[in-house]
Amino acid sequence: SRYGPKMPLAVDCTAELIRCKVLDSSGRLKSHELILSYGLALVRFVNLITERKQKMVSIPLRQLAREVDIPIWVVDLRHELTHGKLPRLALCRKGCDVVLDWLRKTYWSRQLGNNLCEESEDEEQEGVEANAELDNDAWE
Repeated sequence: SRYGPKMPLAVDCTAELIRCKVLDSSGRLKSHELILSYGLALVRFVNLITERKQKMVSIPLRQLAREVDIPIWVVDLRHELTHGKLPRLALCRKGCDVVLDWLRKTYWSRQLGNNLCEESEDEEQEGVEANAELDNDAWE
């Protein structure tokens, strides 16, 4: 509330993604509606976060995402949501979880003194394996 109409991007993106998860768990929306809801939140996240790094010369989103450590498959998911066939709901849910984790590590942990970033090696390895699986299988 201290920011008024100029909410920090990470706060705005987190709120939209959490709103999607709440709507999803409510059971009130159909699959197609959830895909559109998650899709809008994911597209806005990628666009808003990478927009700050955009220069006078247009830089590809994949390169910008790589610079801020956003998984490339999330950028590909954004591309499909924007320009292609809508993906499966499961992929949108996974994208939301990955992006919320990125926001937690990149933004929220700094706000709360890094207490949220302490992961065990097992959790970190599971995340690496899940991302590798998505990179290979997500678009089949």
